[in-house]
Amino acid sequence: MFYREAGDFKLSYEADSQTFPIRFDRYRYYAVLAVAFGIIPFVINDYWANAILLPFLIYSIAAIGLNILVGYCGQVSLGTGGFMAVGAYACYKLMTAFPEVSMFIHVVLAGGITGLVCILFGLPSLRIKGFYLAVATLAAQFFLVWLFNRVPWFYNYSASGQINAPERDTFGILITGPNAQAWATYLFCLIFLTGCAVIARNLTRGTQGRKWMAIRDMDIAAEIIGVNPLKAKLSAFGVSGFFIGVSGALFFSVYLGAVEVGEAFGINKSFLVLFMIIIGGLGSIFGSFAGAAFLVLLPVVLKVVGVDVLGWPTDIVAHFQLVIVGALIVTFLILEPHGLAQLWRVAKEKLRLWPFPH
Repeated sequence: MFYREAGDFKLSYEADSQTFPIRFDRYRYYAVLAVAFGIIPFVINDYWANAILLPFLIYSIAAIGLNILVGYCGQVSLGTGGFMAVGAYACYKLMTAFPEVSMFIHVVLAGGITGLVCILFGLPSLRIKGFYLAVATLAAQFFLVWLFNRVPWFYNYSASGQINAPERDTFGILITGPNAQAWATYLFCLIFLTGCAVIARNLTRGTQGRKWMAIRDMDIAAEIIGVNPLKAKLSAFGVSGFFIGVSGALFFSVYLGAVEVGEAFGINKSFLVLFMIIIGGLGSIFGSFAGAAFLVLLPVVLKVVGVDVLGWPTDIVAHFQLVIVGALIVTFLILEPHGLAQLWRVAKEKLRLWPFPH
């Protein structure tokens, strides 16, 4: 078989410790990037962009951010929706205050602002953990939504309380606004997702990632061996907040174009991203992609099968979706806590040894 390690020799420590040590894995990774950057932009249309690709790209960034905090550092958070709102409103204020600045800069700065806010709300993690930390971050979710609803400065004193993304271009190509083309918005989000995934992968495999995982496994023992809990926990909150802020900025400016904070970034958004990393796999970058893809594709598949093929009412299909998600979460938590990522890992191990028993 072609998926073997035999004959795949490494001549240096760097080559042996790279992200994809097996040659076939590297080729598959390059092939995915080639299709994503070189083929999809030429065949994409508005339906595929708005129904599947843009939500997948944006939710993947949010899932990676939350997975760093929950899966790698073990700090439970239910404030993802509120932190996405911080990214969205920061991006809106930057877009309206500095219209001549590139959208890349706006999105990155919005992520940085969200990271700082996330660190602020992460301070209680130094004294509390588990259920109590989850409640503290849930309080942050409600407080942030209330703040953006009640302070008119955040939505520029609009009578409706809604924020609308003005038209902005990058290198002469419209990225936001109703006239933005599908391929341009797709590539813009894809660039951010690729950058965030590479950064997250390197962070989690390096010294910082080991500190996070030591805190997750046993914080007292981690402190004894020299890990600073203050720096480790707050760095996880900061990095996680940066990624979530970037996803919130893209969700508002590129995907929706106009949002009202209570509807777009409510508590349901926090649970949705949390379900993504539970189903995809805690402590896995690939699991963030898998969970986001699953929960983005599930409503589309159910609509096609349930409404278009079987003729079921739309409300029945929507409730059936909730039943499926709930059943899968319980199943994964009981039978496979590491989610779809572990199933993929086991499948690869069996493929590498096939046809011999494993």
